[in-house]
Amino acid sequence: MTAPARTIPAPPVSPETAPFFEAAAAGRLLIRRCTACGERHHYPRASCPFCGSDRTEWTEASGLGTVYSYSVMRRVPAPYAIAYVTLDEGVTMMTNIVDCDLDAIRIGQRVRVVFKGTDGGPPVPMFTPA
Repeated sequence: MTAPARTIPAPPVSPETAPFFEAAAAGRLLIRRCTACGERHHYPRASCPFCGSDRTEWTEASGLGTVYSYSVMRRVPAPYAIAYVTLDEGVTMMTNIVDCDLDAIRIGQRVRVVFKGTDGGPPVPMFTPA
């Protein structure tokens, strides 16, 4: 079953997350990388969750990943798939799987990023089969 379109709420944008959403509007997926320990992380935040350093920078991700886990929510107004996708860069992010047959999604499936508009805010990254 392919899910019909649904309204996506606008995410809050702060000075800390603004570059992430500006890049999303340009069709680019950014993640943070700590220059102290080298680890990449997501969700966007200035402090490294691994070592606590505030020496982090934005880096562009490939936008390719693998479905780690997912669940199809079959409630109104429309069914949708929520998933954890592990990017090729090693970061796992919570997202939605879109533009596909929801019954065909599988753990281990390769996916690529697509950006979906929100209700009055910046686009957000979601994923579709690669």
